[in-house]
Amino acid sequence: MKRFETFFATKWGIIFVGITIGVLASILQKLGNPPNMGICVACMERDIAGSLGFHRTELVQYMRPEIIGFVLGAFVSALIFKEYRPRGGSAPFVRFILGVFAMIGALTFLGCPWRTLLRLAGGDGNAIFGLLGLITGIFIGTRFLKMGYSLGKSQKFSSKISGIWFPLIMLLFLILLFIDQFLLQSNQGTILHYSSKGPGSMHAPILFSLLIGLFIGFIAQKSRFCTMGAFRDIILFKQPHLFWGVFALFLSAFVTNLILNQFNPGFENQPIAHNMQIWNFLGMALAGLSFTLAGGCPGRQLFLSGEGDNDAAIFATGMIIGAAISHNFGLAASPKGIGPHTPEAIILGFLVCLIIGFVSREK
Repeated sequence: MKRFETFFATKWGIIFVGITIGVLASILQKLGNPPNMGICVACMERDIAGSLGFHRTELVQYMRPEIIGFVLGAFVSALIFKEYRPRGGSAPFVRFILGVFAMIGALTFLGCPWRTLLRLAGGDGNAIFGLLGLITGIFIGTRFLKMGYSLGKSQKFSSKISGIWFPLIMLLFLILLFIDQFLLQSNQGTILHYSSKGPGSMHAPILFSLLIGLFIGFIAQKSRFCTMGAFRDIILFKQPHLFWGVFALFLSAFVTNLILNQFNPGFENQPIAHNMQIWNFLGMALAGLSFTLAGGCPGRQLFLSGEGDNDAAIFATGMIIGAAISHNFGLAASPKGIGPHTPEAIILGFLVCLIIGFVSREK
């Protein structure tokens, strides 16, 4: 067991996690998940918001088992390796707001940091602008970190039960998903909402998706895998440890897509993407800034929430609510382009994040 823990702290451990995510994401796509979206934390949280009825866009409603698996897998890993530490209280509502704007930015580009890499690995040239925006947003965030930015220290909770509520909510979502499968077979309707067409109707088999989510959550919790952290550490400390995992994710997804005949290079007619490049850049720049100020990319926030981190759970909840806001108020993009009110939302997001960054400096 000790050797297992030590392995995931090494460069080869983080590379293994990156390869695993890249390969399994491409396989999920082959098995039914949307094209170039084998795994996208932002898109999948948006689908969950739709499944719960938080937004009314019928094309993107599905209770994604992968997200549930990330949290529960990280929870199990934290328990086994004695890293389950209930904590919180570090500006929770600020983190909620950052989660909302992170999602607004991500849905402007149509993808999270993972999907940025997966889109690029699938040949989508539009993802280049998203990646440049992500790095720019992270760079701006690191300027605040250098100026002493902090949301305060999380406090350790005395009660062990304080950290299990987000994993329990995910477990409830899983139970509802399985109940709905029984109801569908007996033609009794469903509790949750499901898309009959569009990206929300595209999904791999439930058990396979869940098992992949559990496995990724388990190993990523041990390795501290984080896309935002990879670029942040290079910019601030010239430390490439986490970046090796991110590069491995891209390269393994690229190779797997070639093998599975899923590589389609170009800018036009890419699946679930648009080519309004300035907004691809600005959307991910806002998301990258939000991730940096919150201390982790959306995948990392889910893994932390499985460890008992209530602040990370608040951020993840903010992203789910942000998805509902984006679709209910015309902020989310589509393959046709940005929403009617996307520009105002992006400008407001940058203003709010900059205010948070400046007022939260400790020196």
